[in-house]
Amino acid sequence: MSMSFLYERITKGRPHATGTLAEPSGTPEPRFALQSTVNWMRALALIAEEKDFAWASMGKFYAHVTVNSGLSEPAVNTVFEQLLMSLHHLSALDAMVVAASDRNLARVGIVTWYYGVYCAASAMIAASNGSQQRTHSRTALEWDTRIAARDLAREPFCYRLPSLEKVAAEAEIERLRNGNTFTLDRQPTNPDDARGACFSYLSGTRTYREWEISEDLKKSELRKLGLTNFRSLRAREIRDTRLRAKSLGFLNQAFRYRGKANYRDALFLTYEAQVGTLLRGFLPDLKTVLRAFVSMAGAFCSRRVNTNDWAAFLADLNGHLDVAVMPSDVWS
Repeated sequence: MSMSFLYERITKGRPHATGTLAEPSGTPEPRFALQSTVNWMRALALIAEEKDFAWASMGKFYAHVTVNSGLSEPAVNTVFEQLLMSLHHLSALDAMVVAASDRNLARVGIVTWYYGVYCAASAMIAASNGSQQRTHSRTALEWDTRIAARDLAREPFCYRLPSLEKVAAEAEIERLRNGNTFTLDRQPTNPDDARGACFSYLSGTRTYREWEISEDLKKSELRKLGLTNFRSLRAREIRDTRLRAKSLGFLNQAFRYRGKANYRDALFLTYEAQVGTLLRGFLPDLKTVLRAFVSMAGAFCSRRVNTNDWAAFLADLNGHLDVAVMPSDVWS
């Protein structure tokens, strides 16, 4: 039996590929998917290390944020609940790093990283306006509009596109790049290259979201009009109107990142000998980025809830938890 049995059957572009039920035309080339996966996280980690997410630094960043006296008790409880959950995910990543098995743990590491981000972002939203969303897409939208769009997210988590419409989005990417031409094709080695890689991932996610929205429109609005593609002016107007109404932020990118690891593309984190080499240092990068995000979330929330409640929350957890990363490690 050929060593490339599964690769030949399911990878897009292979002569006899038969695809999968989820992707009948074939799954993406695993090498390229792995490359962007590793390089984006390396880029985020480099910038997070440069920007300094230590508690004192984050206190200065949020010095202008004031207490939200209108928060209900359930909302405050949700802030604390979601922060504790984010801390647990961060502790799980810490244990994975100690295990030193990037190749075996890469997939669950990505999922753990995402839910740590998701819970921390949910805490920030609850602290911002006392709400909690029930879907990942609503959480991403709320975090982008309530936090990132209001300059309440620190770099690299602040990169966003106010519109998904191609012309406007490409202009915004060029503005963000400011001459930086580095892309995800190579692994960044310094913060400037890392920013270029992040803008490349932002652009790629926009393209992916346009495809998703376009496919949805084909099944809904366009079908009602008897249209099957976007060659007509009317179809393009419908698509661009929808795209202009959508923004794109860090949580949208994180959600896409998790999707590849959790639901499809089985080959890209496991297949072929070079995977182990490419993944070396990947788990530490996941931990670095999540730790920065959790620190940021805690700093923001500490400014929005009552000071005494925050102190009681920390004292309670530090007295009752026994996890790899304690509250005192990130929130003091």
